[in-house]
Amino acid sequence: MKKGIKYTVWAVIVLALAFNSIYFKKLSEVKASDKKFDAVAYAKGLYAKLPSVTDKAITLDQLVNEVNADKAKAFSDYGHALAIGSTRFFMVKGSGVVKEINESDVLLTTAGGNDVSIATEFVFGNAVRDASGQVNLNDFSNTVDLSNISSEVDKIIRAQVLPAFKAAVKKGDKVDFTGAIELNQEHLNLGEVELMPVSLNITPQVASK
Repeated sequence: MKKGIKYTVWAVIVLALAFNSIYFKKLSEVKASDKKFDAVAYAKGLYAKLPSVTDKAITLDQLVNEVNADKAKAFSDYGHALAIGSTRFFMVKGSGVVKEINESDVLLTTAGGNDVSIATEFVFGNAVRDASGQVNLNDFSNTVDLSNISSEVDKIIRAQVLPAFKAAVKKGDKVDFTGAIELNQEHLNLGEVELMPVSLNITPQVASK
């Protein structure tokens, strides 16, 4: 009799443990967790937001002035980054006259006398993604998705912004630009800033009579 009670108790314990180890999820939750991140769609959405970001962007000449006046404040006020460190990305706008046309870039000189190199060949990296200020690191569970966003945004720029610009630009043209630049607070070099373009508009040079 005691033996039977003992087996019954053990059976109850085993059943209780088995029951507590089983949990149920809604089918919609399972499907949501299995859904693959669509970097292409996300990048298109991010790129569509960029005009509202660049409209409010600081001019390159003003940023250079503010960095020279108070580097720490300028980095804090205008810089963005998803990672910790001294590197920050800035969305800027401005205009300049074409000084040189090279194989992989176009060099402008702004009204404020600053040189800016517009990347026309090697448009890669996180500059536009991070400078936009529209991407929150906490919204992503892995760095692969974040990297894919940058890659897809850069593809859009290479396909939609650069071909027409490269085909038309000439030395002496005035170019209105928006785009992202990368600066390192600890190793600052404002001598020739490289810009990853978001928009480029040319005013052709006027031939002298």
